[in-house]
Amino acid sequence: MSTFVFPARTTTAEIELGTTLQPKFDADGLIPCITCDHETNEVLMFAFMNAESLAHTLKTGKATYWSRSRKKLWVKGEESGNAQLVKAVLTDCDQDVIQLRVENVGGAACHNGYKSCFYRQLAPGANAGDAASLKLEFAARRVFDPATVYKKK
Repeated sequence: MSTFVFPARTTTAEIELGTTLQPKFDADGLIPCITCDHETNEVLMFAFMNAESLAHTLKTGKATYWSRSRKKLWVKGEESGNAQLVKAVLTDCDQDVIQLRVENVGGAACHNGYKSCFYRQLAPGANAGDAASLKLEFAARRVFDPATVYKKK
């Protein structure tokens, strides 16, 4: 049970048209978070937050997520230096998704060294019925080499 408590969800009208943040965390205590560049609105990444990481983000102004694989808070840039300074926090109509608009300090959001985690696109001619046609093409260039940034501890 989280010690970080957000307002209880109330009526549909208040959730959808009201002025109080009432985030809907799932059964695992998580809420999806889409992170975008605050100037261009380019989607930089997708991650999950829990109540603690959302509270930490609001308190510090630094994007903080919940790492499902590591089972711990993850302050973006704590290892790489590619931090995300929060400029705005938005929620969707039924408050079950968070959007962060951030200043992408260091120029890369992706651990693979790209500005955005969405650096590949499906090649033309892709056909769901033909597995061999489902090819990805790189749509961006690396900002940094992960081998030089992330040192195994």
